[in-house]
Amino acid sequence: MRQSSVRGEGAPAQPGGDISGGGSGAPAPPANGSGSGGGAAKRSGRRRVLRWVSSVLSFLILATAAGGYLYYRHLNGSIKTDVLNLGENKLGGSKPNAFGQTPLNILLIGSDARDDAANQALGGAKDTFGGPPLADVQMLLHLSADRSNMSVVSMPRDTMLSMPKCTEPGGKVHPASKGLVQTNESLSRGGPGCTVAAWQELTHIPIDHFMMIDFKGVVTMADAIGGVPVCVQQNVESRTKEGKGSGLKLPAGTSTIQGEQALQWLRTRYGFEDGTDLGRTHAQHMYMNSMAREFRKNAKLSNPVKLNSLAQAAIKAMVVDPGLNKIDKLYDLSMELKKVPTGRITMTTMPWVYSTREEGRVEPKPGEAEDVFRMVREDIALDGKGSGNPAATPSGPAASGSPAAPSQPAASPAAPPAKIAVSVRNATGGKDGAQTRVKGRADDVAAVLIGKGFTKAAASTQAAGENTTVVRFSGPDQAADAAAVATALGLPASSVEKSDDVTGIVLFVGKDWRTGNAPTPPPPAPTKAPDSARPLNGDDDKECMAVQPGFTW
Repeated sequence: MRQSSVRGEGAPAQPGGDISGGGSGAPAPPANGSGSGGGAAKRSGRRRVLRWVSSVLSFLILATAAGGYLYYRHLNGSIKTDVLNLGENKLGGSKPNAFGQTPLNILLIGSDARDDAANQALGGAKDTFGGPPLADVQMLLHLSADRSNMSVVSMPRDTMLSMPKCTEPGGKVHPASKGLVQTNESLSRGGPGCTVAAWQELTHIPIDHFMMIDFKGVVTMADAIGGVPVCVQQNVESRTKEGKGSGLKLPAGTSTIQGEQALQWLRTRYGFEDGTDLGRTHAQHMYMNSMAREFRKNAKLSNPVKLNSLAQAAIKAMVVDPGLNKIDKLYDLSMELKKVPTGRITMTTMPWVYSTREEGRVEPKPGEAEDVFRMVREDIALDGKGSGNPAATPSGPAASGSPAAPSQPAASPAAPPAKIAVSVRNATGGKDGAQTRVKGRADDVAAVLIGKGFTKAAASTQAAGENTTVVRFSGPDQAADAAAVATALGLPASSVEKSDDVTGIVLFVGKDWRTGNAPTPPPPAPTKAPDSARPLNGDDDKECMAVQPGFTW
């Protein structure tokens, strides 16, 4: 693929599961802040801190509870955070299922930032030093509500998208793009919160957390993890005549890699398959699956020294959203991810087609990309095996509102329909405006709502464009009322969104509802990821990377 918004070979994100290694619950500070004293409550507090330190992080060199608490504070203070979502489309976090279990969606971002000497030495491409970072790796990790399975969806960095408006905390506004923009440029539009906003705009999947890592973070993590076996079908060396490439050099067969060599593997484009970002994504999936298998096989997390090393490496390597800004939150998350057996981990790539508008780029494949997004939205396992028994598989902390998943506030009851004001907009032309809007459609649907008791419904003269009908609301106190509107019209719960771009409750009548008194029901959801997503099972240890012609030795 033609390269633009591309610097070197890119940098991978790592999943925040078994590698995070925090603690199960933060110790409460002593009342006097020192940890000294002879009261029973103080002694109990010291014991809790000591147990946390010794059993979870195993910092055996810490002799006192006060010391453990101070070290805990030091680690917490080292966690780097950034804003979760800089966009206007606020989906409100993942929703619990009928059993009160909550799925979890985490966006893993690999930044190619060359902002310091370490990243510059690893990333190369001197002409980009100090330039805006690019999100060259983007993977959405979906943990099912019942914790029986995990799905990962990668988006190629050359994917062309419409970028949403992103507003930085300081007030700087990055306006919505007027045309298509390469997806990895989202990071330079305010930070990882804009990458999250771009994903939510495209997929309508609520993203609960993000984790971002750069070049030096990958090396640090790969060293702490230890060796991970990978396989190539032939001898490979990632280096072109012009000197481009990751520098990876491996013999045919299986090799164990770590540290800088692991970074080379994860960045390799020249030398794998067809030499594009798509082959590199497959190599990243192979590495992540292999890493998960190694953890299970060798039980490395039972080693106190290894656990300590991993915990510190993770904290130094990652930037996370404020929902993951404590050691105990990261630990809770890692415990949730550990519940999934490797055989129920499915790595996929967003189905794509080459763009007819931007040469050498790709766009989401019509139909099949949305199928994958819908499966994630509806918590359907991508491996086609369904879920376990949710009633018998409690989701633990995530179901009870632990830091691993956003707690769901108790919903206030909806007002009577006659008291709910609804503005109805005609959006029947679709987002791309390819179809002409149906004249008078807002009036027709407003009449349908009035017939259902929503006597304050009224047609708006403001036009819009939506592919599917959606109900948006501006304030959290309107969530239940907006849901009542959707229910009355037979719309799915996913059609209700919080948005800063509307006032009150606004019903956008999309191109799926051009006629009749109800929108066209969607087809049945798929039960397995399409082959175009190139699904790779976590237990598949036979997968071996094909080598690009001309890159053997």
